[in-house]
Amino acid sequence: MRFVRYGIMKSLKPASHTNWRPLQRRCRSVHLQAGLLEDLRARGLVADITRSEQLQSDIAKQPQTIYLGVDPTARSLHVGHLVPFLCLFHFQLRGHQVIPLIGGATGLIGDPSGRSTERPLSTRETIEYNVGQLTEGINQFFARAMDYAAHRLRSSSTRISPPNVQNNLTWLKDLNLLEFLRTVGFHSRVNTMLARDSVSARLASQQGISFTEFTYQLLQGYDFLTLHRTFGCTIQLGGSDQWGNIIAGIELINRVNSAPGSAEGATEKGFGITTPLLTTASGQKFGKSAGNAVSLNEEDTSVFEFYQFFLRSSDADVGKYLRMFTLLPLEQIESVMETHENSPEARAAQRLLAEEVTELVHGRDGVARAQLATKILYDRVISTVRADDVLAALRGNPVLHLCDVSEVVDVPLTKLAATFRIATSNSAARQLVSAKGLYLNNVPVADVYQKLSAADLVDGRLAFLRAGSQKLAVVALK
Repeated sequence: MRFVRYGIMKSLKPASHTNWRPLQRRCRSVHLQAGLLEDLRARGLVADITRSEQLQSDIAKQPQTIYLGVDPTARSLHVGHLVPFLCLFHFQLRGHQVIPLIGGATGLIGDPSGRSTERPLSTRETIEYNVGQLTEGINQFFARAMDYAAHRLRSSSTRISPPNVQNNLTWLKDLNLLEFLRTVGFHSRVNTMLARDSVSARLASQQGISFTEFTYQLLQGYDFLTLHRTFGCTIQLGGSDQWGNIIAGIELINRVNSAPGSAEGATEKGFGITTPLLTTASGQKFGKSAGNAVSLNEEDTSVFEFYQFFLRSSDADVGKYLRMFTLLPLEQIESVMETHENSPEARAAQRLLAEEVTELVHGRDGVARAQLATKILYDRVISTVRADDVLAALRGNPVLHLCDVSEVVDVPLTKLAATFRIATSNSAARQLVSAKGLYLNNVPVADVYQKLSAADLVDGRLAFLRAGSQKLAVVALK
């Protein structure tokens, strides 16, 4: 049975990996002691596995190909993606081919899984833009993750391949309805589709479910079938809310393979792995900071904010996060947590977590910038800083103000305090001076008429103006 036209099949080639090549030469292989599934379970990265014993056997025999679907409703990955992406990364480190699949087609429809209401339809232009941004972000994530791994794991003879980022619009955009019905519809049972949790929950709701969202599981199953036929993909990875969609893909593969005239025979094919829905110890969904998703893209979430997000992890969560989000040996994590439990006020485990995950996502330079920003904003260490380092560390942070010399030098400090909104007005700034609550470079301002002079500038370009203990303005000359 023909399931896709030859022209589409021929176009499915691995995407370019320009960000990957320098790292591939330097870190072609690494050594991990624990077995793959054993390690994933120990780190809390898996919730369920279909036919786990058979999967374990197949993994031991030869490299597998595994794919993870990525929803393009946003332009960037966020920290909630770290769980499935690190699971995928563990497969890659052990020599398996990984396929991050961006839903350029299915994103135009919307997945009903885990939702009580229907998603608003995104425009084609938005999805197309997001696919491009996500492709770049995914390749960057794996490149930096491999660099992170190279500093923590011993070399081995296992060859590591770059991620093969795909877009399902490639094979779905030209698929006609009759071909889809003959290939997928023929092998799909409506009573089984109705029984899926994502569907039955919506059917019981007041809003119900549209035919568009009802057929989403068929499209996702077709993705698995296409990747199975084209790249030999045998495993689908997804969040726990994707279990029904994953099973639909496995069933489709096996029904197509067992159909009369099929060359593959009746041997059961395909596996599914789900990652857990991660929540904090307080029951909140992981990945939110002040109601906003913490992005892996520095343009959306600064490196400093990213670092601080993990630094603020609770004592009840930090051990779990160290196991899930780092490549540190589990024995080392146990030792760190023992030390932490004896002196939790030192927050040593949180500092280690913030450093490790920031290096994983933003590289060693990102860690240095985040730590410098922390010293400036919280520890108030400014006497030895270099202007260029401060500008890099605080890039995108609202406390940083780039100004011309004429805008700040020889201007009263009280006026600058009001201009940069660390005081509500000039008169409020003067009251701060009288109360010894306005500081320039950590020194209380004694005179309400004092102006900023060139001699006050740290490293010839910076001035640190602070009101009380919380409000700070870092003024930098352009």
